[in-house]
Parts: sequence; C-alpha cells; structure tokens
Amino acid sequence: MNYIPDRITKVEGRSQDPYGGSELEVPTWPVEPGRYRLVAARACPWANRAIIVRSLLGLEEVISMGLTGPTHDERSWTFDLDPGGVDPVLGYERIQQAYFARFPDYPRGITVPAMVDVPTRSVVTNDFPWITHDLFFEWRDHHRPDAPDLWPDECREEMEEVMQRVFTELNNGVYRCGFAGSQEAYDAAYDRLWVAMDWLEERLADRRYLMGDRVTEADVRLFTTLVRFDAVYHGHFKCNRNKLTEMPVLWAYARDLFQTPGFGDTVDFEQIKRHYYVVHTGINPTQLVPVGPDESGWHTPHGRERL
Repeated sequence: MNYIPDRITKVEGRSQDPYGGSELEVPTWPVEPGRYRLVAARACPWANRAIIVRSLLGLEEVISMGLTGPTHDERSWTFDLDPGGVDPVLGYERIQQAYFARFPDYPRGITVPAMVDVPTRSVVTNDFPWITHDLFFEWRDHHRPDAPDLWPDECREEMEEVMQRVFTELNNGVYRCGFAGSQEAYDAAYDRLWVAMDWLEERLADRRYLMGDRVTEADVRLFTTLVRFDAVYHGHFKCNRNKLTEMPVLWAYARDLFQTPGFGDTVDFEQIKRHYYVVHTGINPTQLVPVGPDESGWHTPHGRERL
C-alpha cells in the first residue's frame, strides 16, 4: 500500500474535491488532454476499477490506455498483447521501464493501474484509489455530458464508510483468505469475509445500488471483486462457503452492473483466470487454468429495474 503519491489536478497543488481539502502536500501534475496514458490490466481488480471509471466518464479520447497481458514475472507486467510485445505509444516492453524512467531502481512494487506521462514516458502515480477519484473530480471539464455522478455530495460520508468496509472486508478480504499462512489466519479471514458478504446481501435487498438508485464509485469498487468471485476467489482463494451465483441478491446486483455499459465490456474472464492461476504458483503450483465456470449466466435478466 506504499504508492507514488503524485496527483494529476486541474489546479496545480490544489484538489477540486470539496471533501478532500484544497491544498495538497504531494507533487501535482496538470490536467492536459492527450498527455497521459493509463496503463492497466484487465486481469487485475484494482486496475479494472480505473478502466471502468474511464469508460463511465467518457474519457477514452482524453486519456489513452495501454493494456498489459494477464501474467507478470518478478519484474513487472508486460505488454505482450501488443504487436511485438511493445506498447505502441510508450515504446516499452514492460511497465517497469516507465517506473525506472522516473525512479531508477524503483524499490517498491511495480503495479497497475499506473498513470504515465507520455512526453517523458515516466510514471506519474500508481496510487489506485486516487486515480479513480481524480478522474472524476479533476477531469470533470472533459467528462461526457451524461456522465454519472460517481461521488454524490448528499451521501458522501456514508459512501466513504461503505467503501472502506468493502475495501477491507471484500477487496482485501479475498486475498486475506487466499494468502493466509496458517489455518488460524485463514479461518479468521474466512469468517470476516462472509460476514461482509451477508451484510451486502441484506443491504442490496431493497436498493438497486450500494448508495441508492444510481451507480457510484462504491459500486465500481465492489463489482471488480464480485465479477472475479466464482471464477477465481471461490476455489483458488478458498472463499467457498457458497458461490456468488448462490446469493440471490448479490448475484442479481452483479449481473445488473455487468450488463451496464462500462462494466461487463471491460471484463475478460480468460485473462482473469490466467492471471491468478498462473502467477500464484505458491497456491497453484501446476499452473493449470480451469475451463469453467459457465459465463452465460452473466447475460441473463436480473430483475433489478423494479428497485
């Protein structure tokens, strides 16, 4: 959780978010259409957030995007999906090169998503919660006219609490189960995870989205975990009390989002499975990638319109 803290802001040194304070104590870069490239991976849930938000806000023509392949080695993610294995804009084979262009021998994790400054081909930030936050608040002048209000003022305080619980108990909770080093640690992580899953099943029973009748950043953050649940977390991470498809409310909610433009069209189940089952050799030493589960259910009617 130790990321490059730089921010891309509309006004140098200041945030446009009324809740976040105006003066910033971190380096800032100016909002400039065409200057930055979002480097992401469809396999990664943290990067998937940024891909979804960029799409929902209509920033595709303002911020270009480079996609890495689903697997990585100990050095970094690689651009093996591109012809010749080279990102066509940055000219790099791996995202590590953008980090080293700014910080030679960068000592921490080389992660996605990352915002890269195209003129210098150097990384700006990999601080994923702030990346999506700033795509909304700092790039508002460039949103499409009907872009959703992902951070509504009237429920902001409650939304922050919901997102924090989703982050600690779900987004991180599945990893806490998957990488537990002892039975005791796994049992505790498993219990925490399912308490949160049951809380969400109850919360979403009488509201279409986490904060009411419209999509917010909270839904984006929950979706990227739910969409990976049956394909990866249920078996690979031993989060197996039941499948997502066996929770009527959460399954319908997840399908509702999946069928919303900007969500399901960013998901690649084959890349997701290949990432987890190939990279995590400590959990899956054979590196066999499962064929299932059946993906057709994601396109079935969800019935959430009534809410």
